[in-house]
Amino acid sequence: MTGTMIGIIMMLVLMGMLVIRIHIGIAMFIVGAVGYIWISGWFPLISFLKSMPYSRFSIYDLSVIPLFLLMGQFATHGGLSKALFRAGNAFIGHWRGGTAMAGVASCAGFGAISGSSLATAATMTQVVLPELQRKKYKDSLAAGSLAAGGTLGMLIPPSVPLVIYAILAEQNIAKLFMAAFVPGLIAVVSYMLVIGIITRVDPASGGELDAPHSWSERIYTLINTWPVLLIFAAVIGGIYSGIFTPTEAASIGVMATGFMAWKTGGLKNGVWLDCLTGTATATGMMFLILLGADMLNAFMAISQIPANFASWIQGLGLNPFVVLFALIVIYILLGCVMDSLSMILLTVPIFLPVVLGMDFFDLNMEQKAIWFGILALVVMEIGLITPPIGMNVYIIANMAKTIPMATIFRGVWPFLIADVMRIVLLVAFPVLSLGLISWLGG
Repeated sequence: MTGTMIGIIMMLVLMGMLVIRIHIGIAMFIVGAVGYIWISGWFPLISFLKSMPYSRFSIYDLSVIPLFLLMGQFATHGGLSKALFRAGNAFIGHWRGGTAMAGVASCAGFGAISGSSLATAATMTQVVLPELQRKKYKDSLAAGSLAAGGTLGMLIPPSVPLVIYAILAEQNIAKLFMAAFVPGLIAVVSYMLVIGIITRVDPASGGELDAPHSWSERIYTLINTWPVLLIFAAVIGGIYSGIFTPTEAASIGVMATGFMAWKTGGLKNGVWLDCLTGTATATGMMFLILLGADMLNAFMAISQIPANFASWIQGLGLNPFVVLFALIVIYILLGCVMDSLSMILLTVPIFLPVVLGMDFFDLNMEQKAIWFGILALVVMEIGLITPPIGMNVYIIANMAKTIPMATIFRGVWPFLIADVMRIVLLVAFPVLSLGLISWLGG
């Protein structure tokens, strides 16, 4: 039996293990180890395991993950989310649908210091949803806008999934962060346009309108966001100015958000310990998945699945954009049943060689890797708000007990249309992802 055939069999076994809810990290490790033994034997596997865990976890860039996670924990308890929403609401809350738009904008701002979609959705729901309900927004629009806005935490730098992709694809983390800026801004604007269209087609969905805030109130609320602006400038500005590496910038971010959480009283009554515990738990989960992915990737390498798959696709003579469209469809389907981290780890080793082996707009290898990474992450965002496993929807439904999950899923459909349009733009115009890198001389 050929290595490729063994690889296909073991991938089917992996899918079966995931269906019966075996943890993704454990499933990948078992399948990878069994497949490795099947092709090469016990002793090569033991030799591989002697060095593989150390070589993976000793990578310096991986230290940025627990730091960004801890930064998000401190930001959640530091009151920064409330300051962001109050500032946005003061400026545009009197517009039709303005409070929901302010919620989306504050999700983007909070995502810029938390790096997590789930944390963004959970935190901003606590802050924004009561105000939307007070103004009598329809439940579908209120919850749907927050579920969609929460996805921005995955893309707006600093982003933990982007760090994972950068390590897998052997790309520069800072360049990937830079490439995510414009697509992230497009998402914010498109979500706000969706809210504007919905509330004009159905004015009752936007609830009651408040009187405009005075300019003194607006300036006051804007000033109160200075910690967010300072942290963002220190972390992102420090990376791109060359003052800090991403890991050093994350350390500065942790110190700054930790200080703000302490200053506002958000770390009282043992909350600081909860932050550390939450970070350790999430880090351990991610590292277990990374270990399993390394075992699976080693097996796939010796089975020649990625190389043979790429050669087979190229041999079909299909238009590169037909292949890219097929990969996007696969990501959308996987997003219905799998979380984004699992998708990245499972698919990047197989899909990236296919993309790198094709010609897209005469892009070089690095440009294709960055462009595809941003595109894949945008598509994965959709999985956070699509049934049956839309994690953002589950989080909001768990927090908003009075809103049925079906209502939230119904509310996200207009935002999914905006996501599809954004994907089309990113495919047709790679400059949206790569232009900032070129402009800043990256």
